[in-house]
Amino acid sequence: MAGFALNASCSKRSVPLLLLLLSFQLSILIHFSLSEIIFEERFEDGWQSRWVKSDWKRSEGKAGSFKHTAGKWSGDPDDKGIQTSTDAKHFAISAKIPEFSNKNRTLVLQYSIKFEQDIECGGGYIKLLSGFVNQKKFGGDTPYSLMFGPDLCGTQTKKLHVILSYQGQNYPIKKDLQCETDKLTHFYTFILRPDATFSVLVDNRERDSGSMYTDWDILPPRKIKHVNAKKPADWDDREYIDDPDDVKPAGYDLIPVEIPDPKAKKPDNWDEDEDGIWKPLKVPNPAYKGPWRRKKIRNPNYKGKWKIPWIDNPEFEDDPDLYVLKPIKYVGIEVWQVKAGSVFDNILICDDPAYAKNVVEEVFANREAEKEAFEEAEKVRKAQEEEEARRAREEGEKRRKERGYDRRYRDRERYRDRYRRHDRHDYLDDYHDEL
Repeated sequence: MAGFALNASCSKRSVPLLLLLLSFQLSILIHFSLSEIIFEERFEDGWQSRWVKSDWKRSEGKAGSFKHTAGKWSGDPDDKGIQTSTDAKHFAISAKIPEFSNKNRTLVLQYSIKFEQDIECGGGYIKLLSGFVNQKKFGGDTPYSLMFGPDLCGTQTKKLHVILSYQGQNYPIKKDLQCETDKLTHFYTFILRPDATFSVLVDNRERDSGSMYTDWDILPPRKIKHVNAKKPADWDDREYIDDPDDVKPAGYDLIPVEIPDPKAKKPDNWDEDEDGIWKPLKVPNPAYKGPWRRKKIRNPNYKGKWKIPWIDNPEFEDDPDLYVLKPIKYVGIEVWQVKAGSVFDNILICDDPAYAKNVVEEVFANREAEKEAFEEAEKVRKAQEEEEARRAREEGEKRRKERGYDRRYRDRERYRDRYRRHDRHDYLDDYHDEL
């Protein structure tokens, strides 16, 4: 009976906790049900029916191809994306999506990319396209509404592009955003809100944020400096002033700069008749503090450093729809790469940053497995490089020995020929002597 009573008591205490958990899960489900997933691509079975490979640059022999793979190392071998697979080529592929507008709603664009290759130079960004697009001709000259993602070239360029289109003109973000450069999967997220503020996240961590009004040169600035303004005559910008109540101590000006060295002694062999009157050398006077100056006190009339004031810009004309892109109809990948090997995956377009964050956390549940797979692949690669280097050294040594043997053989034959010629000369000399 006591055991039953204890179990009953525990059950009563667990009921509120269970209800709390159910309520929390229900709130999550309601939240996600209210958000809209416009497009989500994990490149699972059937992905080819949704994507169209472009023929752009194909007639010139410059069009690359994509392959469906998880890459050389991954956290989940079954989690595949599409990978650029031909060096020094242009890659273009797009998918048609349900048309949508971001007016009065948050836009979230997110995807993952893994640069397995030493890319040398090339892009890894994606684009959102508006209007009609001939997907078979989709390429670098196709207009877009948003371009977002990394662009690498050498050791200097590690740029993270955010380019927005406004009234038919492309505007790059003014900030110098940096992308990741290692060979693991990274998520890039761009969030654009109805108040024209934005956030850029990398692996769910905010890399930067700001406003379309200040971080793009789309509209003239709201405020400008009043170039004709002048500092008022009564503006006091002296932070400290001389203390008017400070008084110079009596006799201050009589303190000598130098005094005779109190430690100096007249030499025993000093002859005043011959050497003159002995005087000790002068040394700095420790009591002398320099010219007297009044001490400084804070200026009670200090107004701060004067700055040119800002005024309303007469050329600024607000556009409440500044953040609104043209209705989006397509998402596309269009890049050029010197070295291929980039895996694009987990493309998401929605209006809920929380859902996008959840996707990153879901994929990154296998983050450690991917790192381990990469480290193992690196061990194999380094072992292969060391083996190739060893074989190259052996082959080089073999060729050097062969060249050395040939040289010795040629030298030996040359010496033999010389001796033969020398011996024949001596024989003919003897013959002439006998004649």
